[in-house]
Amino acid sequence: MRTFLKQIHIWLSMPFGLVISVICFSGAMLIFEPEITAKVQSNYQRVERVGVAPLPLDELLRSVEPTLKEGQHITGVTIFDDKELCYKVSLSEPKHAATYIDQYSGEVKGQPERLSFFRTMFRLHRWLMDDRPEDNNAIFWGKMIVGVSTLMFLLIVISGIFIWIPKSIKALKNRTQIALRKGLHRFFYDLHVAGGIYATLLLLAMALTGLTWSFEWYRNDFYRLFGVEVEAKNNAPQKGEKEGRRVREDNAYISWERAYRNTLDIVGSAEKMTIAKGSVSVPCEGWGNQRAADKYSFDEASGEVIAKELYADSERSRKVRGWIYSVHVGNWGGMLTRILWFLAAMLGATLPLTGYYLWIKRKFIRKRARL
Repeated sequence: MRTFLKQIHIWLSMPFGLVISVICFSGAMLIFEPEITAKVQSNYQRVERVGVAPLPLDELLRSVEPTLKEGQHITGVTIFDDKELCYKVSLSEPKHAATYIDQYSGEVKGQPERLSFFRTMFRLHRWLMDDRPEDNNAIFWGKMIVGVSTLMFLLIVISGIFIWIPKSIKALKNRTQIALRKGLHRFFYDLHVAGGIYATLLLLAMALTGLTWSFEWYRNDFYRLFGVEVEAKNNAPQKGEKEGRRVREDNAYISWERAYRNTLDIVGSAEKMTIAKGSVSVPCEGWGNQRAADKYSFDEASGEVIAKELYADSERSRKVRGWIYSVHVGNWGGMLTRILWFLAAMLGATLPLTGYYLWIKRKFIRKRARL
């Protein structure tokens, strides 16, 4: 059985190893994107000088409108508790687009683009730099290859666990240590064997959650494990969306600031609050689902809070989606788990490379030496 699993481990690793390395490495690079981006783009995200009080939200958002590109419109605004951070104004397109405005001076900072390095890493991680086909029925090869490689990675990791199981206490000690002073071959061997087992649980968590973005059938079955039925995507505008947009324009965003103040009176304080589509979203602080948020609905004419939906009372599907993302990127436990996820992903990137080295060394170099 051990020999069979070893053959499975090797022969699955040979064709998929390089793709797995790319997926793991690019994923590791994305973990600290928010912090790096905030540092690089601080001229967009930070105010020049903290004033006595911010300008009215209505005035700020009106000053943003003339700077928008054709087809864009404002969909929301995020206000931070940190007074040195600019207001983040969310835009309709492209996805995740936003512009920043200094709430004290009214200066529109502009729309920063995603850093090219992280844009490349994201496309590598999700689609191997492939472009989404225009025909929805066509095969998205990059996405397919990433998904299949991740499935094979699960089998490789699981088979590796059984191969790793030592037969004695002495062997256990050797398989849990990484020797640094016994030559390159021994270092690569230990990094593959011991490093791989240390990262196993985290790599399995990343792979199992990551597959939900690759295959619809997997996503549906994965959600069902948690008692959630996945609804078919509906890209049509929600009922009342256009009407709500017209109301926001007619009222010049006045109700948004009122809703913000009213919600702030209810919650006391929050790291950030996002106002959009007749609701105010207040993230839940602490460990766990980092997409968890309480929502307060308000009347778009008066800004009065008329209903609330606490995350604790929300539907299970909303919680599961947030947890899957938080586990996949490792931010559920704050900076500690993100560092662990980064190290595990980097180890995952080295495993196929060290595996190739060990296989070539054993198959060709030693064979040549014997001859």
